[in-house]
Amino acid sequence: MITLALSKGRIFDETLPLLAAAGIEVRDDPEHSRSLILSTNHEDVRVVLVRATDVPTYVQHGGADLGVAGLDVLIEHGGQGLFQPLDLRIAACRMSVAVRADFDYTRAVQQGSRIRVATKYTHIARQHFADKGVHVDLIKLYGSMELAPLTGLADAIVDLVSSGATLRANRLVEVEQICAISSRLVVNQAALKLKRARLRPMLDAFASAVSAAPAA
Repeated sequence: MITLALSKGRIFDETLPLLAAAGIEVRDDPEHSRSLILSTNHEDVRVVLVRATDVPTYVQHGGADLGVAGLDVLIEHGGQGLFQPLDLRIAACRMSVAVRADFDYTRAVQQGSRIRVATKYTHIARQHFADKGVHVDLIKLYGSMELAPLTGLADAIVDLVSSGATLRANRLVEVEQICAISSRLVVNQAALKLKRARLRPMLDAFASAVSAAPAA
């Protein structure tokens, strides 16, 4: 049995064409089914639905043979025990620093001020500001990141940005891009050896589909 770990939403939807390229069709719609294990048109292939942040853990510890996870999740996880053969170029966005429109971020950095930063991506944020030599106090949050500067909890946030519409709606401005983010294919290293005959054609089909797709 080959088990693929996916998270609901954009990653799930954008992975479906790649699965189709490998001849795999998911038979259940996660939006209309309460099942967390979805069948496919292959009896030996199934999809498990997990939280996006849990995909690397499931793959690392053998709960899934392979999965699709954003680069942000992989950086925070550390990627231990995972083979990352392919950038799938899906669910593209960017990791950025954003502040209130009336906060002079450039001046605060130049003056060496200690900046309070709210984020759930503490590893990425810590490394970014350390590389810049900026002193920060990190505040761990899990949701509604845009509220932190608006309520005075933080001076800035580090978060994923796609269109920027949510920032604009909350009177925040993007002041710095940290890195581009897209989703990667991750594979359990033991499974790659033990199930190579079944996995390799899938990986090759994914690679071909990504190569054939127009650049974003």
